[in-house]
Amino acid sequence: MEALTEGSPVFPSVEVRETVIFPDQVLLFLKYPSSTPLFTKDSLDCTYFPPNSSAPLMNLPPLGIDIQNSDNQILRCPIHPRRFTTSLSIKSYGPLPVGPSHPWYSLVYEALIDRDNTTIVFVKGLNLRPERPSYPSRYECVYGWDFKKPKFLLKSEVVSVAQEIVRCKTPLSVLSSAHNKSIKVSIRVKGRGVLHSVARPAYLPVSDPRVRKMHEMCICTMVRNQARFLREWVMYHARIGVERWFIYDNNSDDAIDEVIESLEESGEGNNITRYMWPWIKTQEAGFSHCALQARDSCKWVGFIDVDEFIHLPSALSLHDVLRNQSSGFDKVGELRTGCHSFGPSGLKRVPAQGVTVGYNCRLNSPERHKSIVRPEVLNSTLINVVHHFHVRDGIDYINVDRSLMVINHYKYQVWGVFKEKFYRRVATYVADWQNEENVGSKDRAPGLGTRAIEPSDWSSRFCEVRDNGLRNWVLKHFSDTRSYRVPWQDEQEKAQENHRRSI
Repeated sequence: MEALTEGSPVFPSVEVRETVIFPDQVLLFLKYPSSTPLFTKDSLDCTYFPPNSSAPLMNLPPLGIDIQNSDNQILRCPIHPRRFTTSLSIKSYGPLPVGPSHPWYSLVYEALIDRDNTTIVFVKGLNLRPERPSYPSRYECVYGWDFKKPKFLLKSEVVSVAQEIVRCKTPLSVLSSAHNKSIKVSIRVKGRGVLHSVARPAYLPVSDPRVRKMHEMCICTMVRNQARFLREWVMYHARIGVERWFIYDNNSDDAIDEVIESLEESGEGNNITRYMWPWIKTQEAGFSHCALQARDSCKWVGFIDVDEFIHLPSALSLHDVLRNQSSGFDKVGELRTGCHSFGPSGLKRVPAQGVTVGYNCRLNSPERHKSIVRPEVLNSTLINVVHHFHVRDGIDYINVDRSLMVINHYKYQVWGVFKEKFYRRVATYVADWQNEENVGSKDRAPGLGTRAIEPSDWSSRFCEVRDNGLRNWVLKHFSDTRSYRVPWQDEQEKAQENHRRSI
C-alpha cells in the first residue's frame, strides 16, 4: 500500500472521523477518500486546541499509526491537557478540523452483521454482570448518521444482551445499504439515552456450511507489546499443527507488525491475521469477535495468551488429539484443557532460548482451564469469561486428560517481564492490579499487593515440580545439533536489547 510522505501531494479531504479518549492516549480515526495513499507517521503531528479556540496551541509527535483498512488509519496521540481537544496536523498542509469526541468507557465500538442478518454490537458502558444474559427489553438498537437527530434514526429490537455484546434485529433498509460504510449503530439504554458510537456494521465472511473447513486448528490471542515473545509462540504452535493465528493488537508500540511480517515471509506457511483492537478492558468481547471471524474457516479455535503453550505429552499430534476427543461425539463443542503455571525457575534475566526452554519449574496443582471450541456451536450471546465460552444447549464439553494435552502457562516469569502485568489487565471483569479490588483473585500473584515491587525471593517462587517435558521436546525438534541455539534466539536477543533500551 502506498504511503504519503511529507513532500507528497496533500489531500485535505482526509478527515478526522472520530476521536476516542483513553486514560493514557487519544485515538484519532482517519478517513481517506477511496484509493488515496495513506500518510506515514512522519508526515503527521498531533495538534492540541485550547478550550473555545480554533487556533492550535501545540503539536506533538504521534505515539503510533496503524492501518485499519485500505481507507482508514488509527493515529495514537499523547493524552491532551484537561479540556483541550485533539486533532492532527499534516506537516505540508496544516491542522485538520477536530472530529467528534467520545469517552472510551461509554461507547459502542464495533459491529458485525451475522449470517442470520442480526447485528452484533460491541459496547462499553452497560456494566452488566459476567456470564449472565440481561433483559433485552431494557435496550433498543438505533441506526443512523447522527444520533443527535432522533427524527432520522432507525430503531430495532434487541434479541439478546450479555456482558458487552448486544444482538439486534437489523432493519431491512440497513441490510440493503450495509455496504454504505457511513451508517453507524448504537444502543439506547431506556431511561439513559443513546450511547456514543464509532461502530459501522460490517458483514462477516460467509461460506457454504457443507464445505470442509479450511483449517483444522486456529488460535486467537490478544496482545499488547508482546512482539519479543511472538516468534517462539508462533513457530512452536505451527510445528505442532496450528494452521492460522488471529492476533488482536491492543495498542502495541513495539513493532509487532514487523515481527508478523517476517513470520509470514519466512517460508513456513504461517497464516497470521493482525486485527487492530484498540479497545481497553475488552478481552472477552475481542475473543467473541475473533470467534465470529474464525467461524467460517476454522473447525477448532483455541483461546490462549502468548505466554501459554499447548503441550502434547503423548506421542499424538494435535490433530490426532482433536479428532480422538471428538470422534463419534457430534455434540462435543468444547475441549477444556488444564493449565500448569510455571515460575521464574531460578532465573533473573529473560532466558535467551525462550520461555519453553528457560522455565522448567511449576506449581504442582493445575490452575483453571482454557477452551478449544468449535465456533459453530457457541451460544448466540457469545458469553465467555477467562477464555471459556458458553455453548448452545445440547452441546457437551470434554475435560482433556493432561497426559494427552495440557497448557504450559509461563505465568510468573522473571521480574522484568512479570511486572508489566501491573500496567493494565485486558479482561473486562479482572481488576487492574494497582487497585485495591478483588485482591484474592487467581489472576493476581499471591502476596504481591498493588505495587510492582520485586520480592527478594521472586526467582525461587512458584517452584514445586521440575517439569522438563516441553523443554526437552523443543530442544529435540528446534535446536541446532552443534550450537544448541533455537531458531527464534537471534531475533529474541535483538528484541530484548531493543526493549531494554526503550525503558
